[in-house]
Amino acid sequence: MKVVVIGATGFVGKAILKEASDKGLTVTAIARDVTMAPALPNVTAVAADVNKTEELTAIFKDQDAIISAYNAGWANPNIYDDFIKGSKAIQAAAKAAGVKRLLVIGGAGSLYIGENQLVDSDEFPKEWKPGATAARDYLSSLRQEKELDWTFLSPAIELVPGERTGVFRLGLENPVFDEAGKSKISVEDLAVAVVGEILQPQHIQKRFTLGY
Repeated sequence: MKVVVIGATGFVGKAILKEASDKGLTVTAIARDVTMAPALPNVTAVAADVNKTEELTAIFKDQDAIISAYNAGWANPNIYDDFIKGSKAIQAAAKAAGVKRLLVIGGAGSLYIGENQLVDSDEFPKEWKPGATAARDYLSSLRQEKELDWTFLSPAIELVPGERTGVFRLGLENPVFDEAGKSKISVEDLAVAVVGEILQPQHIQKRFTLGY
């Protein structure tokens, strides 16, 4: 299977690259700076601008799936607009290239506690709100997409470096909490869920989440 990973040099993207490589997928890794891409079997790094739909479309041709771990940069003052713009360009390029499968890694901020989304709570860190709000609003837009077999994955509330256990639980609209009341997942296990969903789709045109 041939897949594209966007945001391949980021915290999440690097973990996905390793998992996809370990599973024997042929991966095109898209990043702003390809020198930061890890050297892995079956992985080819390509420099591209996510805002250039035609450029992405050419790269996406003949691929089986697109995995977007695109992050406009947490310190970016224009993170909201840049994330929405880049994500929509990726979505448009997938359609133009004829690739139906699109998996987007978003944030936990759009998950619900009761009737309210996490990003709207008083406890949500202010410095993360613009990026989290962008991911929430993009998910609302993506839910209207009928042509693509899209999936949106929200990580657990705590996404941390750790170990690949392959043991976690899945949810849909609400955070998955453990017995101690924590919603947590390692980035390595997030990558397991991403590649697993690509190989055996379970959440077509749906959002899902995970946790221990």
